[in-house]
Amino acid sequence: MPSRAQMLNLDFYVPVLMNGVRIAFILLFGYLCTVAVGRLLRTLRKYTVRMTLKAGGASEYEIEKRAETIGSVVRKALFILIWITAGIMILRELNFDIRPLLAGAGVIGVAVGFGAQSVVRDVLGGIFLLMENQIRVNDVAVINGKSGVVEEINLRTTVLRGEDGAVHIFPNGGIQSLANLTREYSYYVFNVAVAYQADTDRVTAVLQEIADQLMPEEPYHSAILSPLEVLGVDQLADTAVVIKARFKTLPGKQWLVGREMNRRIKMRFQEAEIERAFPIQAPGPTLSELKQVVREVLNERPQVEREQPS
Repeated sequence: MPSRAQMLNLDFYVPVLMNGVRIAFILLFGYLCTVAVGRLLRTLRKYTVRMTLKAGGASEYEIEKRAETIGSVVRKALFILIWITAGIMILRELNFDIRPLLAGAGVIGVAVGFGAQSVVRDVLGGIFLLMENQIRVNDVAVINGKSGVVEEINLRTTVLRGEDGAVHIFPNGGIQSLANLTREYSYYVFNVAVAYQADTDRVTAVLQEIADQLMPEEPYHSAILSPLEVLGVDQLADTAVVIKARFKTLPGKQWLVGREMNRRIKMRFQEAEIERAFPIQAPGPTLSELKQVVREVLNERPQVEREQPS
């Protein structure tokens, strides 16, 4: 314990003040490093996108998504590294002996490494997910049967936002199936079921007519990459002839085009009197048939009772 005379002496507080000033400088330096790293990564991302476009790579939208995804992961990793280093330096300024802490952390790290195989698998899965450009932030994907928009891609987990707002978090090592619905381009594939007596050539012509009217209009003109492709009669079902067609669109725009196409098909088919197919239900028994069944049951009942032993 310092004596009263030492506490009254201003020189006693100089080392404490100097430590406080150094800690403030460490915090300020850490903050400036995070800002500088963020700006450097943004500049590097813009430069990479620009050079990739000049080299004739994919579309700007696709390159931006990939650059944003990789940049986000690198930024988080560097921020963690900066603030861990700053925390160790602050502990040293507070006169903590950090050697046992570092040694203990090393031992704990080895122990955790033996038991954290799933974590290592998740991190490796995240690295390959980024290197192979399988999905990017803002992609629409189906992961392990769950669909939604990719909100985050971390080294260990991938975060998916479902259509109902639910957040699905998948460990990268546990992703068994992955379908990217918005990579480079998309297709809106739809089936039109018409009755057997309908003229399929006329149905095809009407579909082409609807597509030709839709394509010049905005916002569909900028979303559609190629004219409607009618694939032909896809099925001869029990109650319908199924015609398949598809639109090639920008990534994520297939649903916008598809909903409008469905609306116009419904209206145009009514005007053209093209009969749509509906499931045929077997007719139920008539009233006279029901009465006959009841009459037969009532006539047989006394006979059954007479046959029963007394």
